[in-house]
Amino acid sequence: MSSENNDQSEKTATGAEDEKTPRSPWQHMIRGLWRSPLGLLGVGITTISITLMVIGFIVDVLGIFENPYVGILIYMVLPGGMLFGLLLIPIAAWYRRRQWHKYGVEKGHLTLNLSNHMHRMGLLAFLVLSVVNVAILTLIGYEGYHFTDSPYFCGQVCHQVMEPEYTAYQRSPHSKVACVECHIGSGAKWFVRAKISGLRQVVAVITDSYSRPIPAPVHELRPARDVCESCHWPEKFYGKKVKTFYSFTNDNQTEPERTEIALHIGGRNPESDVFEGIHWHVSNDVEVSYLAADRGRTQIAKVKIKRPDGSTDEFIKQEIVESMGDTEHQEWRVMDCIDCHNRPTHIYDLPEERVDFGLLSKKINPLIAGIREDSLAVLTKDYATREQAEEQIGRDLLALQKSRDAKQAAIHAEDITKAGEFLLESYLGNVWPETGVVWGTYKKHLGHQNADEGYGCWRCHDDEHENTKGETISQDCSLCHDEPE
Repeated sequence: MSSENNDQSEKTATGAEDEKTPRSPWQHMIRGLWRSPLGLLGVGITTISITLMVIGFIVDVLGIFENPYVGILIYMVLPGGMLFGLLLIPIAAWYRRRQWHKYGVEKGHLTLNLSNHMHRMGLLAFLVLSVVNVAILTLIGYEGYHFTDSPYFCGQVCHQVMEPEYTAYQRSPHSKVACVECHIGSGAKWFVRAKISGLRQVVAVITDSYSRPIPAPVHELRPARDVCESCHWPEKFYGKKVKTFYSFTNDNQTEPERTEIALHIGGRNPESDVFEGIHWHVSNDVEVSYLAADRGRTQIAKVKIKRPDGSTDEFIKQEIVESMGDTEHQEWRVMDCIDCHNRPTHIYDLPEERVDFGLLSKKINPLIAGIREDSLAVLTKDYATREQAEEQIGRDLLALQKSRDAKQAAIHAEDITKAGEFLLESYLGNVWPETGVVWGTYKKHLGHQNADEGYGCWRCHDDEHENTKGETISQDCSLCHDEPE
């Protein structure tokens, strides 16, 4: 009995001695974190962010959610929250250490003693947590990099801004090519430049100060030789390509006018080993550069040609030069793919093209009298919103047909309804009144269909750009095309 009392007395004495043992600086700092609002906030934000990131990553991989804003949360917001929380923890520890003198705690040096079991366990825990955090951030960062480079991100995150471009992209010949492969290309330099430029665009979206419509051409694009020629290269010989155009008139809806031309696409001819045809403009043997009078590059003041032997020639359109004033310090542009193929991906149709396609494909019944004229009327009507167009296009087409011939409208009611659906689809694929994108907002430079508005080949090939010898840039049709053989 006496022995038991002695043991108990020793334990009590030892416990009392342990309670009086002063805490080490490490113990004071770590224990203080749990009593510091800033420390608790840092630990809480970090834990919640990591947990949600892991869950979100699994959900994204499984494809449970199809929403770009979920991706933004997983790959951009939560990693930022995690890093912010991790940053708060040492700040809270440092701040807590500064407050020790208020509580009479000596500011001993923080030392790491590997002979101490607690220090070794603490170091091991720190290393394990660091590896886990780095691994999670690396995985999320890698997936986030691919997420921000995906067409889905480019087209859906800024939905209202980019919807027109994304819609046109999805039906284009380049719909299987990621946006960044053309807009950024390979290499870290242009990736960083694009992301920095993107910050300005994000601010414009947040402040609702972005342009409506988005101006074209984009002057900050990477040179086409760096991106386009990774798949398409002018050295390849294409020779001629026969292209067929179909068009109807209001007077003849059943028999289209068919036009066939053979385009001299050219390239390096394997027989003569010289560049020829349209692609001569971007051949490696010559350099064509020009000076535009406007941001849209529709008014060309000067054209300069540098030949393989080093000689140069300059063609000037005096009328435009005089309107520009001082041209000595203006910026010249070396001609590349997008100076002609200015809409290689974001291709918008014209109303006549859609209606004629509808007649050709029988989506619009060509036997209905006046259907072409009425279709163009409803398609080009000025609707305030896309929702208004959805409500009215079909109804307006039927009303026009009834006013033309009520009996005919009754007989072809079903076909008129189908035509209205096709016209609505055409409208929704090309017009966004809210962002200023209407029929003809973005025209192509290929050919010369819109030459009167400054688009196409005739910007330079107008027989009006003249050199010092009196020679002009020819407008001869046979330079670019002729009749198929």
